[in-house]
Amino acid sequence: MQELEVSLSIPIPSEMVLISKIELKQLKDTALAGVYWTMKDLEKRTGKKQTWLKENILYQPRFKKQLDLEHGGFVYYPKNQGEKWTFQASKMADFLDKNFKKIHSKAV
Repeated sequence: MQELEVSLSIPIPSEMVLISKIELKQLKDTALAGVYWTMKDLEKRTGKKQTWLKENILYQPRFKKQLDLEHGGFVYYPKNQGEKWTFQASKMADFLDKNFKKIHSKAV
């Protein structure tokens, strides 16, 4: 590892701390552990409306099998009127991050 010696003092406010990138990732990962989202939560997180989410992600054949709880996924697809969508938050967030390009392109 290379080192650069610099005599510089940067004040850190008392309400803040420095942590490693690894610790930050671990904190982010555990923040969603055991958390379930509703459709409203998913809308808030993505900034997209339910209709868009259904058309572009949830009912897209290229994603549905991976997402659907009945196929080992992490999304509960309502079967009857009045049932609610349920998303395993940590896995859905990871899916959205990893598939951003696929979700926003029309190519399969």
